Order: sequence, then structure tokens, then C-alpha cells
Amino acid sequence: MNIINNLELNIFKSFKEGDELAFKYFYEKYFTKIKAFSIQFVYDADEAENIAQESFINLWQNRENIESSNGIQSYLYTFTKSKCLNMIRHNKVKDKFKNDLLNQKERLLDIEILNSFQFDTLELSELEILINKSINELPPKTREVFIKKRFENKKNSEIAEEMGITVKAVEAHMTKALKVLKNKLSDYIFLAAIFICNN
Repeated sequence: MNIINNLELNIFKSFKEGDELAFKYFYEKYFTKIKAFSIQFVYDADEAENIAQESFINLWQNRENIESSNGIQSYLYTFTKSKCLNMIRHNKVKDKFKNDLLNQKERLLDIEILNSFQFDTLELSELEILINKSINELPPKTREVFIKKRFENKKNSEIAEEMGITVKAVEAHMTKALKVLKNKLSDYIFLAAIFICNN
């Protein structure tokens, strides 16, 4: 096992340095998984393949930002999740049923990503507690805006009308909320992104 780990570590270092053969190693290791992950939600094999290809192109372009070989998998799944959600949002019909379906698919995506990693159950429970605690500690108006935007999937204009504030104020509250949450959840940055950075 150590020999395999050391081999992959060396391949990862070469990948970071721009070695295309090292990139091909990770491409062959994860491409089928990423495509299969995509097709569950876009229901189109060709489109799923396009999304998977785009995910790897983006990975290659941002390879200097990946800190470890394990980070490659989390980066690919997180980027692919974002692309799938964007496509679902783009194609959805604007009515309550479709919004509910979007929320359900988003949750399934979150679960799928989390299940793709071998995280300790206690660690995930601690993360959930920390996320809820961090949200509850936000200033009241900021917390209300964040919940409406992130969990109720409302547009900025809808939130502004409901709360009697301007759209710019809504944007300011969201910026503040995301900044605070990212700082508090910095130790869980990839997992936290799944929960708080979809909008």
C-alpha cells in the first residue's frame, strides 16, 4: 500500500508540474466515475461526457491550486456538481414543482458527493453541527437573507420584496454571510463548499 501511495504521490507532483502523462493517469482513474455521476442528473450521455471533459479541462487549468492527490477527486466532484446544477437551473420550468425538484436533486448531489469519500461519520456530524451553529450566529437579517437564498432558493428580488430592503442590501448580506461562514469553516473547505457555495 505504501508503494502505491508513494507512486501516486510522485505522479501527483508531476501533474502539478504540468506533466501530461501524469494528467492522463488521473483522467483514466476518475473520468468514468465523473461521467456516471453527471449522467444521473442530466439524463444525457453526451452532455454528461461534455461536463466530465470540461471538469478535467478545468482541473488541468487549476492544477497549481490542488494541494494533494486526494484533492483531485474532491475538486472534480465539486466542479461537476456546479455544472450539473447550472444545467438543471437553465433548463427548469419556473414553477413550484420544478423548484422543489431542483432542491431535491441538489440534495441528492450533495449526498452523492459525500458518499464518494470515506469520511468518518463523526467528522460529518461535527461539520453539520458547526455549519448550523455558524449560520445561527450570523446577524439576524444576514441569517434571514442567507436562509431564504440558500435553502429556499429565492431570487434576490423576491427576498428584497419580502424583507422590505433593496436588492443591493440582499447582495451585501449574502456576501457578508459567505465570508463569515467560509472563515469559520476553513478547516472543512471542500465539504463546506458543497453546503454553502451553490448560489
